[in-house]
Amino acid sequence: MLKEFKEFIMRGNVLDMAIGIIIGASFSAIINSLVNDILMPPIGFILNGVDFSNFFLVLKEGAAPPPYETLAIAKEAGAVTLNYGLFINALISFLIVAFAVFLIVKAVNKLHKAEEEAETEPATKECPFCFMEIPANATCCPHCTSKLPS
Repeated sequence: MLKEFKEFIMRGNVLDMAIGIIIGASFSAIINSLVNDILMPPIGFILNGVDFSNFFLVLKEGAAPPPYETLAIAKEAGAVTLNYGLFINALISFLIVAFAVFLIVKAVNKLHKAEEEAETEPATKECPFCFMEIPANATCCPHCTSKLPS
């Protein structure tokens, strides 16, 4: 059983997946910083100082009575809150990650398509004069010595 587990772990797919997960976690941290530190402050500024992370609904009051100015104050008071502003931030992060993954997949697909097209180009063609098979790049037929049209 230990031998089978070792073979499973040493497969290329498992190692590739592990590397992808590690890079994905790092990428997620970068995207979260991009959303929270770069994108949301200007959006909040444009919307007259709105901070999405402080959008919440109080479901149950805490020890201190509402209103709570920020989510941190509400949590400190022990209030039960519905944090839809944090959800908006997470949704924006998801959309950025999804778009980045889309761009990567699109680029990889384009590379694969170019490789496939290069592989599908015929290596030979038929001479129009003697009908013998000749190299595709030939300009003169080696069989009948005819000059080939370009």
